[in-house]
Amino acid sequence: MTLIKSISGIRGTIGGKPGEGLSPLDVVKFTSAFGFWIKNKGTANKTKMVVGRDARISGPMVNQLVCATLSGLGIDVVDIGLATTPTTEMAVVKEKADGGIIITASHNPKQWNALKLLNSKGEFITDTDGKEVLHSADIEDFIFADVDMLGTITSNEKALDFHIDEILKLQLVDIEAIKKANFSVAIDAVNSVGGISIPPLLKKLGVNNITELYCEPNGVFPHNPEPLPENLTEISAIIKKNKADVGFVVDPDVDRLAIVNEDGSMFGEEYTLVAVSDYILNNKKGNTVSNLSSTRALKDISDKHGVDHFSAAVGEVNVVTTMKEKNAIIGGEGNGGIIYPELHYGRDSLVGIALFLSHLAKSGKKCSELRAGYPNYFISKNKIQLSPEIDVEKILIKFKENYEKQDVKLNTIDGIKIDFESEWVQLRKSNTEPIIRIYAESKTEESANNLAAKIINEIKELIK
Repeated sequence: MTLIKSISGIRGTIGGKPGEGLSPLDVVKFTSAFGFWIKNKGTANKTKMVVGRDARISGPMVNQLVCATLSGLGIDVVDIGLATTPTTEMAVVKEKADGGIIITASHNPKQWNALKLLNSKGEFITDTDGKEVLHSADIEDFIFADVDMLGTITSNEKALDFHIDEILKLQLVDIEAIKKANFSVAIDAVNSVGGISIPPLLKKLGVNNITELYCEPNGVFPHNPEPLPENLTEISAIIKKNKADVGFVVDPDVDRLAIVNEDGSMFGEEYTLVAVSDYILNNKKGNTVSNLSSTRALKDISDKHGVDHFSAAVGEVNVVTTMKEKNAIIGGEGNGGIIYPELHYGRDSLVGIALFLSHLAKSGKKCSELRAGYPNYFISKNKIQLSPEIDVEKILIKFKENYEKQDVKLNTIDGIKIDFESEWVQLRKSNTEPIIRIYAESKTEESANNLAAKIINEIKELIK
């Protein structure tokens, strides 16, 4: 059993003893702490919160606990039921709610679930706010409402309709161009909420030839739900067999978008943001943001369009903060997370699909040809397992001191990132286990692996 407490929420495996997994008691405790914190932040006489969930098997159970607990705090609940993460984020704003809870463990396997915590803007709470909530949960600093002050629980089944309609209103979503292209599209929704959100979006965009793979929202994931190449062999074969123009794959809560080319090859999850950003910048000039672990290709595209690119620490809340600071018009993360502020500040695969199809339609190219037009980089992802007694922070400081003497660019806002002339490497310590993550990017897979191996050896020497 596993229970992980982080600033953005609580995630864990279902079952086991309280405190060792995401048991019903843990769900109630952390919901109580967050709900009470939201309630104390508000100025209105009555607090309102939105609750949405992905299609995990444990979803109905956790949803009932969350809604009942919030009601017990005297909070009015708007339960939007099965919903994508971005749909829930937008519903918080639409409902003028004080906050929200998304019940999803994102790309984790089916035995996991989580509570993701939103503020009144429909955005993930900050590091400072998250620590306050976790402290409140630890000391059980919350008070439930008297019987006459219990909150109501109402349903809203129109949240997805609102989300899709707002996407269709966007100036750069070219419905006519998509209709004219007459695309054949394959999708893999891993039996979660992508199955009830992507098909209606595609149909409203004028896509009539849709091959649906695993679109029943029953929470039985047919393969590892993380949209990585090794998990996408089935849709790749179907695309080639059905001669589809493009394939879209999402994770269970639909905030990560992977694209598959018409020949079954991978567009590359890192390049989802690159392609969408290129399309946006073709039509409007403005800054871009991605996290430090994302491909350098976005900076290259930004340079091509004559705009500035900025890096943020890993984590959606950090990317959003930097986007606001730098007035970025597009941003996100290299895991397929598109953040388009004109719609909302949250990773959103649905708007990513609409913008990508607009780009593909207006380019007149095949999907693989579009991908071939972008700079080619490879990222090698590695980690060093450490014994608990090793001082990871001390090791990273020594490593930084060694490279400060060299002619390289150092960035320390999230671990240590070293930018060389044509490649980079980043070292980050894990917040949950004694490991150092090492990501290296270069122009070939071999050179990326070689750079990672070199850095790993240097770290091992420092450990000695």
